Amino acid sequence: MIAILYDIHGNLPALEAVLADARAAGADRFILGGDYALFGPWPQETVEALRELDAEWLRGNGERWTAHPGDAPQDDVVQGAIRACRERLGSEVCSELAVLPFDLCRDGVRYVHASPVSDVRSFGPEHDDSEEEMLEGVMETRLVFGHSHLPFKRNAKAGIELVNPGSVGMPFDDDPRAAYAIVADGGEVELRRVEYDHMQTVQAVRDRFSGPFAEKVAERIERARFVP
Repeated sequence: MIAILYDIHGNLPALEAVLADARAAGADRFILGGDYALFGPWPQETVEALRELDAEWLRGNGERWTAHPGDAPQDDVVQGAIRACRERLGSEVCSELAVLPFDLCRDGVRYVHASPVSDVRSFGPEHDDSEEEMLEGVMETRLVFGHSHLPFKRNAKAGIELVNPGSVGMPFDDDPRAAYAIVADGGEVELRRVEYDHMQTVQAVRDRFSGPFAEKVAERIERARFVP
Protein backbone atom coordinates (compact mmCIF):
# COMPACT_ATOMS: atom_id res chain seq x y z
CA MET A 1 0.00 0.00 0.00
CA ILE A 2 1.33 3.42 -0.99
CA ALA A 3 0.59 6.78 0.62
CA ILE A 4 0.72 9.91 -1.54
CA LEU A 5 1.76 13.13 0.21
CA TYR A 6 1.77 16.52 -1.47
CA ASP A 7 2.25 20.11 -0.37
CA ILE A 8 3.49 19.58 3.18
CA HIS A 9 4.90 23.10 3.44
CA GLY A 10 6.99 22.70 6.58
CA ASN A 11 4.01 21.71 8.74
CA LEU A 12 5.55 19.01 10.92
CA PRO A 13 2.50 18.26 13.16
CA ALA A 14 0.33 17.75 10.08
CA LEU A 15 2.96 15.45 8.56
CA GLU A 16 3.27 13.42 11.75
CA ALA A 17 -0.51 12.98 11.93
CA VAL A 18 -0.66 11.84 8.31
CA LEU A 19 2.22 9.40 8.72
CA ALA A 20 0.53 7.84 11.76
CA ASP A 21 -2.75 7.51 9.88
CA ALA A 22 -1.09 6.08 6.78
CA ARG A 23 0.87 3.49 8.73
CA ALA A 24 -2.23 2.46 10.66
CA ALA A 25 -3.96 1.92 7.32
CA GLY A 26 -1.11 -0.33 6.17
CA ALA A 27 0.96 2.02 4.02
CA ASP A 28 4.68 1.27 4.06
CA ARG A 29 5.81 3.18 0.96
CA PHE A 30 5.37 6.81 0.04
CA ILE A 31 5.32 9.04 -3.01
CA LEU A 32 6.14 12.66 -2.18
CA GLY A 33 4.83 15.23 -4.61
CA GLY A 34 6.78 18.39 -3.81
CA ASP A 35 6.54 21.60 -1.79
CA TYR A 36 8.06 20.12 1.34
CA ALA A 37 9.38 23.06 3.33
CA LEU A 38 8.49 26.51 1.99
CA PHE A 39 6.10 28.69 4.09
CA GLY A 40 5.86 26.41 7.15
CA PRO A 41 7.53 26.89 10.53
CA TRP A 42 9.47 23.60 10.56
CA PRO A 43 11.19 23.37 7.15
CA GLN A 44 14.34 21.56 8.29
CA GLU A 45 12.52 19.18 10.63
CA THR A 46 9.99 18.31 7.92
CA VAL A 47 12.65 17.43 5.37
CA GLU A 48 14.51 15.34 7.95
CA ALA A 49 11.32 13.41 8.80
CA LEU A 50 10.62 12.75 5.11
CA ARG A 51 14.15 11.44 4.57
CA GLU A 52 13.42 8.64 7.03
CA LEU A 53 10.67 7.23 4.78
CA ASP A 54 10.83 4.60 2.06
CA ALA A 55 9.82 7.19 -0.51
CA GLU A 56 10.18 8.49 -4.04
CA TRP A 57 10.40 12.28 -4.31
CA LEU A 58 9.33 14.87 -6.86
CA ARG A 59 10.28 18.53 -7.13
CA GLY A 60 7.63 21.18 -6.66
CA ASN A 61 7.73 24.86 -7.45
CA GLY A 62 8.58 25.45 -3.79
CA GLU A 63 11.88 23.63 -4.16
CA ARG A 64 12.68 25.48 -7.39
CA TRP A 65 11.81 28.86 -5.90
CA THR A 66 13.77 28.27 -2.72
CA ALA A 67 16.91 27.40 -4.66
CA HIS A 68 16.36 30.15 -7.26
CA PRO A 69 14.50 33.08 -5.64
CA GLY A 70 14.66 35.07 -8.86
CA ASP A 71 12.27 32.54 -10.47
CA ALA A 72 9.60 33.19 -7.82
CA PRO A 73 7.02 35.98 -7.68
CA GLN A 74 8.63 39.18 -6.44
CA ASP A 75 6.16 39.93 -3.66
CA ASP A 76 6.77 40.27 0.07
CA VAL A 77 4.93 37.08 1.05
CA VAL A 78 6.78 34.70 -1.27
CA GLN A 79 10.20 36.34 -1.05
CA GLY A 80 10.00 36.65 2.74
CA ALA A 81 9.08 32.98 3.04
CA ILE A 82 11.94 32.00 0.72
CA ARG A 83 14.49 33.91 2.79
CA ALA A 84 13.25 32.26 6.00
CA CYS A 85 13.25 28.79 4.44
CA ARG A 86 16.73 29.16 2.92
CA GLU A 87 18.12 30.31 6.25
CA ARG A 88 16.80 27.22 8.01
CA LEU A 89 17.50 24.61 5.32
CA GLY A 90 20.91 25.86 4.21
CA SER A 91 22.07 26.22 0.64
CA GLU A 92 23.19 22.60 0.29
CA VAL A 93 19.78 21.13 1.11
CA CYS A 94 18.05 23.75 -1.05
CA SER A 95 20.22 22.72 -3.98
CA GLU A 96 19.58 19.01 -3.39
CA LEU A 97 15.81 19.48 -3.36
CA ALA A 98 15.88 21.65 -6.48
CA VAL A 99 17.26 18.83 -8.64
CA LEU A 100 14.64 16.24 -7.69
CA PRO A 101 12.75 14.72 -10.66
CA PHE A 102 9.96 16.72 -12.31
CA ASP A 103 7.76 13.65 -12.78
CA LEU A 104 7.52 9.96 -11.96
CA CYS A 105 5.78 7.09 -13.80
CA ARG A 106 4.82 3.94 -11.92
CA ASP A 107 2.36 1.16 -12.81
CA GLY A 108 0.44 3.16 -15.40
CA VAL A 109 0.30 6.28 -13.23
CA ARG A 110 2.13 9.55 -13.79
CA TYR A 111 2.94 11.76 -10.80
CA VAL A 112 3.74 15.45 -11.21
CA HIS A 113 3.62 18.41 -8.88
CA ALA A 114 1.10 20.57 -10.76
CA SER A 115 0.75 19.29 -14.34
CA PRO A 116 2.83 17.51 -16.99
CA VAL A 117 3.77 20.86 -18.54
CA SER A 118 4.49 23.03 -15.49
CA ASP A 119 5.09 23.02 -11.75
CA VAL A 120 2.64 25.92 -11.31
CA ARG A 121 -0.14 25.31 -13.88
CA SER A 122 -2.60 22.76 -12.55
CA PHE A 123 -6.09 21.30 -12.86
CA GLY A 124 -9.26 22.33 -11.07
CA PRO A 125 -12.08 20.26 -9.59
CA GLU A 126 -14.23 21.09 -12.63
CA HIS A 127 -13.37 20.61 -16.29
CA ASP A 128 -11.57 23.44 -18.04
CA ASP A 129 -10.81 23.52 -21.76
CA SER A 130 -7.16 24.36 -21.03
CA GLU A 131 -6.56 20.94 -19.51
CA GLU A 132 -6.53 19.21 -22.91
CA GLU A 133 -3.31 21.04 -23.74
CA MET A 134 -1.77 20.09 -20.39
CA LEU A 135 -2.66 16.42 -20.98
CA GLU A 136 -1.28 16.23 -24.50
CA GLY A 137 1.09 13.30 -24.82
CA VAL A 138 0.11 11.71 -21.49
CA MET A 139 -0.28 7.97 -22.09
CA GLU A 140 -0.92 6.89 -18.50
CA THR A 141 -4.51 6.23 -17.36
CA ARG A 142 -4.11 8.17 -14.11
CA LEU A 143 -2.41 11.48 -13.38
CA VAL A 144 -1.67 12.44 -9.78
CA PHE A 145 -0.80 16.06 -8.99
CA GLY A 146 -1.16 18.73 -6.32
CA HIS A 147 -0.19 22.39 -6.09
CA SER A 148 -3.74 23.78 -5.77
CA HIS A 149 -4.24 22.26 -2.29
CA LEU A 150 -7.75 21.10 -3.30
CA PRO A 151 -8.42 17.35 -2.97
CA PHE A 152 -10.56 15.75 -5.67
CA LYS A 153 -10.85 12.91 -8.16
CA ARG A 154 -12.47 13.13 -11.58
CA ASN A 155 -12.10 11.89 -15.13
CA ALA A 156 -10.80 14.18 -17.84
CA LYS A 157 -12.21 14.18 -21.36
CA ALA A 158 -9.07 12.42 -22.53
CA GLY A 159 -10.09 9.40 -20.44
CA ILE A 160 -7.41 10.06 -17.84
CA GLU A 161 -8.30 9.92 -14.16
CA LEU A 162 -7.17 13.11 -12.43
CA VAL A 163 -6.30 12.76 -8.75
CA ASN A 164 -5.34 15.58 -6.41
CA PRO A 165 -4.66 14.24 -2.89
CA GLY A 166 -4.83 17.74 -1.42
CA SER A 167 -2.33 19.38 0.89
CA VAL A 168 -0.87 17.82 4.01
CA GLY A 169 0.20 21.11 5.52
CA MET A 170 -1.96 23.90 4.07
CA PRO A 171 -5.38 22.87 2.72
CA PHE A 172 -7.36 25.46 0.76
CA ASP A 173 -10.82 23.83 0.78
CA ASP A 174 -12.11 25.33 4.07
CA ASP A 175 -11.20 22.12 5.94
CA PRO A 176 -8.08 22.51 8.13
CA ARG A 177 -7.52 18.77 8.44
CA ALA A 178 -4.42 17.40 6.75
CA ALA A 179 -5.16 15.82 3.36
CA TYR A 180 -3.44 12.97 1.57
CA ALA A 181 -4.27 9.79 -0.37
CA ILE A 182 -3.68 6.07 -0.18
CA VAL A 183 -3.45 3.67 -3.10
CA ALA A 184 -4.71 0.24 -2.10
CA ASP A 185 -3.31 -3.00 -3.49
CA GLY A 186 -6.10 -3.09 -6.07
CA GLY A 187 -5.15 0.34 -7.37
CA GLU A 188 -8.10 2.33 -6.05
CA VAL A 189 -7.24 5.77 -4.66
CA GLU A 190 -8.74 6.81 -1.33
CA LEU A 191 -8.66 10.48 -0.37
CA ARG A 192 -8.18 10.81 3.39
CA ARG A 193 -8.34 13.60 6.00
CA VAL A 194 -6.62 13.61 9.38
CA GLU A 195 -7.27 15.79 12.41
CA TYR A 196 -4.35 17.61 13.98
CA ASP A 197 -3.92 20.77 16.04
CA HIS A 198 -3.63 23.22 13.16
CA MET A 199 -3.72 26.16 15.57
CA GLN A 200 -0.40 24.93 16.98
CA THR A 201 1.08 25.45 13.53
CA VAL A 202 -0.61 28.84 13.18
CA GLN A 203 0.97 29.99 16.43
CA ALA A 204 4.35 28.53 15.46
CA VAL A 205 4.35 30.57 12.24
CA ARG A 206 3.77 33.73 14.24
CA ASP A 207 6.35 32.78 16.88
CA ARG A 208 9.14 31.67 14.53
CA PHE A 209 8.78 34.14 11.69
CA SER A 210 8.51 37.88 11.36
CA GLY A 211 7.76 40.13 8.44
CA PRO A 212 4.72 40.61 6.23
CA PHE A 213 4.61 37.00 5.07
CA ALA A 214 4.20 35.45 8.53
CA GLU A 215 0.70 36.72 9.24
CA LYS A 216 -0.46 35.85 5.72
CA VAL A 217 0.78 32.26 6.05
CA ALA A 218 -0.75 31.94 9.52
CA GLU A 219 -4.08 33.16 8.19
CA ARG A 220 -4.05 30.71 5.30
CA ILE A 221 -3.45 27.76 7.61
CA GLU A 222 -6.01 28.96 10.16
CA ARG A 223 -8.78 29.57 7.60
CA ALA A 224 -7.80 26.65 5.32
CA ARG A 225 -8.13 28.80 2.23
CA PHE A 226 -5.91 30.87 0.00
CA VAL A 227 -5.92 34.41 1.39
CA PRO A 228 -4.43 36.80 -1.20
